[in-house]
Amino acid sequence: MAGDKEADIREKHEETIEKFIQVIAKNMNLYGITPSVGRLYGVLYFADEPMTLDDMREALEMSKTSMSTGVRSLSEMKMVKPTFKKGIRKDLYQSEEDWYKSFTSLFGNRWRQQTEINMEEVEDAMEELHTLMEETDDDQLQEKMQRDLERLEYARSYYQWLMKLIRTMESGEIFEYIPKNDK
Repeated sequence: MAGDKEADIREKHEETIEKFIQVIAKNMNLYGITPSVGRLYGVLYFADEPMTLDDMREALEMSKTSMSTGVRSLSEMKMVKPTFKKGIRKDLYQSEEDWYKSFTSLFGNRWRQQTEINMEEVEDAMEELHTLMEETDDDQLQEKMQRDLERLEYARSYYQWLMKLIRTMESGEIFEYIPKNDK
């Protein structure tokens, strides 16, 4: 009878963790991460030991290729890191335990990429409008272009501010202003 109770508790424990892993996977979609890669991160996060690709494949019932692709994605986002264990020749991986670090790395990286693209587009648009303003004699069109240039200047200023925010996150300086919560 005591064995049945312990088995029930083990099963409920696994269900509870699996439920939370599903939440992680669902929420990671907000960061542009597929649910399957989110599940992979959740499994690695709750693993007591580093895992091989075979371990992950078995735990998630996915192909080794999918696991490899997922691990590479998570590694690029600094959410998973390779590790070493004496006597084991296969590659081992474990999750980054510091979610603050993962968040700042992930968001910093994504925001930086998009912000740099947006800044280039603003510069291109401003350059094009300046050229067009010189080519037209239409006063109304020139006034419209001038207003548009002012809007673009505002956008450029915003993107410059956003790059400062990104650098603050990437450097960890953000935690001087918004400290990490204690456990």
